[in-house]
Amino acid sequence: MTSKLTLDQATEVISAAKAKAAELGQPMNIAVVDDGGHLVAFVRMDGAIKASIDISTRKAQTSVMMNAPTSALTDLVQPGAELYGLGQLSGGMVTFGGGVLLKVKEEVVGAVGVSAGSVVEDISVAVAGAEAL
Repeated sequence: MTSKLTLDQATEVISAAKAKAAELGQPMNIAVVDDGGHLVAFVRMDGAIKASIDISTRKAQTSVMMNAPTSALTDLVQPGAELYGLGQLSGGMVTFGGGVLLKVKEEVVGAVGVSAGSVVEDISVAVAGAEAL
C-alpha cells in the first residue's frame, strides 16, 4: 500500500519545525509538499522574511524532484561540476540546504522546505520537522 502525506502529518511536521525555529530564535517560513511537489501546508512565522516564502516552497519541491535533501546538491551544481546549471531548471530549483525528504516506513511521501535563517539553521529546522513523522 502506498502511503500518502495527510494534512495532519504535514501539520505535525510544521509544529515540530516551528518549535525548533523558536528554540533557535529564528523565525522561519516552512513549507510541506506531497510526493508530487504540491503544497500541503505552509506557515510564515512572525518576523520571517518575505523572500523566503518562495524559497522554502522551492526547497521542498526540489527535494521531492531530486529525491534528495537540497544540501546534497550544493557541491554538484558548482561551476565545472556534473550538475552545473541545475538551479535554472524546473522553474528554479534551490540547491542549498533546507529541503528535506519526508518518509513513512522508508517511502517518500513529500518534503519539508525551510528558509529565513542561515543554511545551517534552515537544515536544522527542516530535519526537526522531518523527524516528527
